[in-house]
Amino acid sequence: MTGIPVEDHDVVLLGGGIMSATLGTLLGELEPGWRIAVVERLEEAGLESSSAWNNAGTGHAGLCEFNYTPRRGDGSVDAAPAVEIGEQFATSLVFWADLVERGVLGAPGDFVRPVPHLGFGRGAAGVGYLRARWAALRDHPLFADLEFSDDPDVLAGWAPLMFGGRRPGGEPVALTRSRHGTDVDFGVLARRLLAGLQRAGAVVRTGHDVSSLHRDGGAWLVDVRDRRTGARRRLRARYVFVGAGGGTLPLLQRARVPEVRRYGAFPISGQFLRTSRPDLVAAHHAKVYGHAAPGAPPISVPHLDHRTVEGREYLLFGPFAAFSPRFLRAGRLTDLPRSVRRTNLPVLAASARDNRALMAYLVRQIAQPQRARLAALAGFVPDVRAEDWELVTAGQRVQVLKMAGGRGAMVGFGTEIVTSAGGTLAALLGASPGASTAVSAMVDVLAASFPHRMAEWSPRLRELAPAAHPSRADPDELPARVAAARRVLRLDPSGPATPEEPA
Repeated sequence: MTGIPVEDHDVVLLGGGIMSATLGTLLGELEPGWRIAVVERLEEAGLESSSAWNNAGTGHAGLCEFNYTPRRGDGSVDAAPAVEIGEQFATSLVFWADLVERGVLGAPGDFVRPVPHLGFGRGAAGVGYLRARWAALRDHPLFADLEFSDDPDVLAGWAPLMFGGRRPGGEPVALTRSRHGTDVDFGVLARRLLAGLQRAGAVVRTGHDVSSLHRDGGAWLVDVRDRRTGARRRLRARYVFVGAGGGTLPLLQRARVPEVRRYGAFPISGQFLRTSRPDLVAAHHAKVYGHAAPGAPPISVPHLDHRTVEGREYLLFGPFAAFSPRFLRAGRLTDLPRSVRRTNLPVLAASARDNRALMAYLVRQIAQPQRARLAALAGFVPDVRAEDWELVTAGQRVQVLKMAGGRGAMVGFGTEIVTSAGGTLAALLGASPGASTAVSAMVDVLAASFPHRMAEWSPRLRELAPAAHPSRADPDELPARVAAARRVLRLDPSGPATPEEPA
């Protein structure tokens, strides 16, 4: 590439979403002298998976999501995953609050707002599970405000749209409620974090394609092209992080990173029913998560969410699965076939063989008519009217496929860190709870990439990211720090609590 300008950086971050923005901000705090560059393909950062319309906006904290509280064989509930998610989201809150106090992120109400999180149990089994879940969580400090009720009058007060006109005498129903839930616009947050990085001296290049990534001696070379002008440049860095969402695996494959040779990928698109009708929105200021339908995968858990996007309020219900071979909303139709390699054919074949139920579910979802989606919504909103709701497509999620215990497994929850070349390259694969736990996830990336620096960084990380591995704060300190962070972020719930002690 003779004649093409070369820029030297300490760190290059590929992708302008919440993960790269968070990692860049952490590195800027830990090593303010390092030269950091961010490359984003789209004209603005945070427009893919971090965009408000491409995710549910739930501040995942284990308050209402049943996936994080599996039931044991004896009928009790395992609260440990929910506690872990709660601690990770608490770490994000503390980190954001610190940046707000220092004027880095601007007004917190632009990206995070208080919205109660409710769990919805239906039928005798569902109500029994919800009660057991509440009992397993309520004594932990992060879940101390969790309330349970099966009283129709209380339910109507908590969720008027769902229970205000519900006819008595139907199936048993119950709710849990935490008024400490949040609605987060991760796209705005990513852009605010990157703007702070720029003010501190980082280079942020939007509208740039990565045409090549390869190792050259002790450095990584990243060739990029300006999509507006066609101009090319080369970035040389000691360390590269790939946080490109659905574009991560294809980029690592093109770079011939050996650690991903046996990974496969399968894209799943999501759809939601959406309304902005004022009286409906006013009657449901909550995010309500229910049970997955029998035979449906955990990623299909239905939820009815109050959202605020660009200052306007909406309700969203879903998700409903759809299919596109693209790995990003702004990706190519050839993304899926181009990801197939000789080395990952065995995991693709095994995943197809061992996930037949999931494949059948996706086919049913794709083929279902609008009336079936409205019938699912009616389980939450009994008086649903078709003319009030529109079907919208959300973001693409690339499910990672790998071999686990001799079977083809789909990594539906959590994230996986891939490192290569002695930790000089790191990448993040996976999805939910993703954005909500970005701070903890990026501390894990730091630990995997810079193990020799963690002792030096740990004191500052304990300040920035309590409860994040491997620099865990004293667990007795975390609730107080979270309470202080919530005050800074203006997340204190209003109105008196109305706890209901079940008989």
